[in-house]
Amino acid sequence: MNELDTPTFRLAVAQFDRAAEAMNLDKNLRERLKLPQRSLVVSLPVRMDDGRVEVFTGYRVQHDSSRGPSKGGIRYHPDVNLGEVAALAMWMTWKCALADLPYGGAKGGVKVSPKRLSRAELQRLTRRYAAEIFPLIGPEKDVPAPDVGTDAQVMAWIMDTYSQQVGYAVPGVVTGKPLSIGGSLGREEATGRGVVYITLEALRHLKIDVRNTTVAIQGFGNVGSHTALIMRECGARVIAVSDVTGGLYNPAGLNIPELLRRYKTGGEPLKDTKLGDAITNEELLQLDCTVLVPAALSEQITTRNAAQLRCRVLVEGANGPTTLEADQILADKGVFILPDVLANSGGVIVSYFEWVQDVQRFFWKAKDIQERLQEIQSSAFHRTLQFATTQKTSMRMAALMSGIDKVAQAHLQRGLYP
Repeated sequence: MNELDTPTFRLAVAQFDRAAEAMNLDKNLRERLKLPQRSLVVSLPVRMDDGRVEVFTGYRVQHDSSRGPSKGGIRYHPDVNLGEVAALAMWMTWKCALADLPYGGAKGGVKVSPKRLSRAELQRLTRRYAAEIFPLIGPEKDVPAPDVGTDAQVMAWIMDTYSQQVGYAVPGVVTGKPLSIGGSLGREEATGRGVVYITLEALRHLKIDVRNTTVAIQGFGNVGSHTALIMRECGARVIAVSDVTGGLYNPAGLNIPELLRRYKTGGEPLKDTKLGDAITNEELLQLDCTVLVPAALSEQITTRNAAQLRCRVLVEGANGPTTLEADQILADKGVFILPDVLANSGGVIVSYFEWVQDVQRFFWKAKDIQERLQEIQSSAFHRTLQFATTQKTSMRMAALMSGIDKVAQAHLQRGLYP
């Protein structure tokens, strides 16, 4: 399918092929799992505030539902395309299986720059998108969540649109909602908190004291900002952060709470806060640090810059930030890599908690959510580490092979229909 032939999809398939070859996966299953189970492309005519109608393109891809309902975020970004969405859906399948969640992977998106839309235009776009993908979604079928360019308000509009269609409130149709309509405590910071939990496990494994740890984070959105704040609370020194416009560097450590206050609430660009020295995103990736967290977009670490990285641990807060060729360069340098399907699974884990709470109509305390998240991620880390050690392979291949094997077993035991 030519529409799928994008760099991100090629990366996802290349990772899968390498893992499938190493585990000698059944050839028939290999062909099935390379492609999505179901893909929907929709046209979204939206009346703009000035009265004209603009047509946007939206996507919803379900990669696999052999282990349960499919699960995955919705992103609003000008670069969204079918190949990217399909790749992200595939990674979600392995991520859910690795964390032992009863979900398959899905993903959605709309090709749009949300910042150029008014609130009213954004709501009309979201409701039209929700109406178009209505046949695919539902608490027992496919459960969307926030991603790049979307938030709790967008999820509330989707939940309301779906509920209006069926005639009653269905909070479990999406996760990442506001608390007032069935959202979960701890969901907003879940991915960042999960990145921290996985990082702390790796530091303990490598016998590195968190108080002697320096951290550089590319991306200061939901994932990067919460990772920075929680790592600082744990005693690490966050020496650099960045957004799309550039970043800040302070070897003594950045004042993350003040930075967040001015960046999030004051709306100041990072470089204008003057809380550190200005650096580019490329310079941030090459800083001398203990932990590097790429938490922006995919394919940021390639053969072009991998040899210049000087981190001890690479924690993938974003999906697909490292190419396969760069992986090998970093491995040769002795960098300990925590792959995306393991490192950034905190979001989907707490989304699962939210879904369970919605279905049961029984809500948990924040402390319970944090403890259960830490328990699941710690268990996934140690299972992956043991697999990597036993099979003499990388953490990425161990994580992928573990996730793929669980999905493969589900397919083999369910059989082929018809």
